Amino acid sequence: MPLIPAPAGVLEIDALWQQDNPNDSSTDTVALLCHPNPLFEGTMNNKVVTTMYRFARDHGMHVVRFNFRGVGQSTGEHDYAEGEVLDAMTVLQWIAGQTNARKLWLGGFSFGGYVTARVAEQVLLSPHVWGLSDFEIAKVALISPSIEKNSSENLSLPIEKTFEIYGDADEVIDPANMQAFAERLGIEVSVVEGAGHFFHGRLSELKRLLEQHSFGNVD
Repeated sequence: MPLIPAPAGVLEIDALWQQDNPNDSSTDTVALLCHPNPLFEGTMNNKVVTTMYRFARDHGMHVVRFNFRGVGQSTGEHDYAEGEVLDAMTVLQWIAGQTNARKLWLGGFSFGGYVTARVAEQVLLSPHVWGLSDFEIAKVALISPSIEKNSSENLSLPIEKTFEIYGDADEVIDPANMQAFAERLGIEVSVVEGAGHFFHGRLSELKRLLEQHSFGNVD
């Protein structure tokens, strides 16, 4: 897996290009995925992130996941979402130099869900700052986002393109708080009955919900 230059040193990247070609003419969308909290062993190989990875791959997107600073071969130290947003924006800038695909499917789980929301905000409000003005957000998927220990006040998102999925038996983040977050922002939400934070035994259901929110009802 390649290592790319980053503010904290280097970031470890796992990129899947459709047809093994980052400029495949039939692929216009690239998915960027953010993993859960490194302080609790979160990595880009987390099974919820992997479910998003397979979903995006199977639906014809290029897919890029990466390890936040201090995880795997990525250098630096955990920075409580601030530095991790910078990490994700750095990866987006790298993506811009690798592929002509300019539609973004942004997805994150738990801590990575919060980071993804902040990344979407940057792309929405300040794309010129990052040299990403030609990118268009297709969807923003927030899976059990960590909105209790990270401030979501004054967060700006592309409301019509953003959705949240969580389990009503989540043992890490209060489901009532995730519901309130979705209602406050006015974003679509799906609740998986009986599912815990990590969607044990429910990953196929999660994948179907990703499909439904991204493309409408599918068989």
